[in-house]
Amino acid sequence: MASVEIRDVRKAFGATQVIHGVSIDIVDGEFVILVGPSGCGKSTLLRMVAGLENVTGGEIRIGERVVNDVPPKERDIAMVFQNYALYPHMTVADNMAFSLKLRNAPKSEIEARVKKAADILGLGHLLDRYPRQLSGGQRQRVAMGRAIVRDPQVFLFDEPLSNLDAKLRVQMRTEIKELHQRLKTTTVYVTHDQIEAMTMADKIVVMHDGIVEQMGAPLELYDRPANMFVAGFIGSPAMNFIKGSITANGKAVFRTEGGLELPLATAPAGADGRPAVYGIRPEHFVIDEANGIPAEVVVVEPTGSETQVFAKLGGQDIVGVFRERVTVGPGDTIPLTPNPALVHLFDAQTGQRL
Repeated sequence: MASVEIRDVRKAFGATQVIHGVSIDIVDGEFVILVGPSGCGKSTLLRMVAGLENVTGGEIRIGERVVNDVPPKERDIAMVFQNYALYPHMTVADNMAFSLKLRNAPKSEIEARVKKAADILGLGHLLDRYPRQLSGGQRQRVAMGRAIVRDPQVFLFDEPLSNLDAKLRVQMRTEIKELHQRLKTTTVYVTHDQIEAMTMADKIVVMHDGIVEQMGAPLELYDRPANMFVAGFIGSPAMNFIKGSITANGKAVFRTEGGLELPLATAPAGADGRPAVYGIRPEHFVIDEANGIPAEVVVVEPTGSETQVFAKLGGQDIVGVFRERVTVGPGDTIPLTPNPALVHLFDAQTGQRL
């Protein structure tokens, strides 16, 4: 196992810069997830760690060694791809053993490592099958098994669950997390799915347009997002953003563009009259018949365990999530109150947290 240090790394394709001076420290044994929308640079960064893309500037270390010019096969990493990348003419056992055979490892060592990986992943009864005879989840486990037998210093995962159905993705999330807890191997994992990031990571790195917007523990990013991009990306449904200004003359309140007053626990010093954005997560609304602000219901989406209500509050679109059953329909009004202790305020121009 080893740490991974990414220092001021840049990547350009011709004149087009796609990674702009990214620095990330990944400690030995940590499970780090790079997350962000398509085109943010997360897969390109992972491929640079793997050696599949050249580094334009900066430095990547695996352990104590700078690996910028080290070929992929000499970096002591193992990568699991989105499309499994299994050899169709080889059995499960042969796919898992292939890298060891290339190294001319002893037959007894190959058999022992393949058996150990198969036992970890529940593949023992499938070793004689071919990839075409396996389900998507089983193929992904074989791809993981092929990585495990190499006993690398670092695991790299490039959106490994994207091709699986929803139920299998949930199952595989648990299996990958359990695998990491058992092996304690440093892991760098790329996904665009923030639910995967929240449920699996020790540390999340949120990327956007080739830069790091914020990094930290999952609940740290959820509870204290650094800016509106992180606040809107982490959490599902996304945080509500309501435009207006802060009134801090006496009791602090937030006045929306439509003239509604929303509660604030506190206001930043010198913020009276300052244009701002009021951030409140959907689950932090409560239905308050006595003091709630009337919101016009647009769409109601019951999911069974909760109800999502899409509405207009002072002319601005919001969504509320409620654990209790809500008996409203389109065109009705629902009295909502945001929990002031859980409100986030952002600068109207920069989007940075106030």
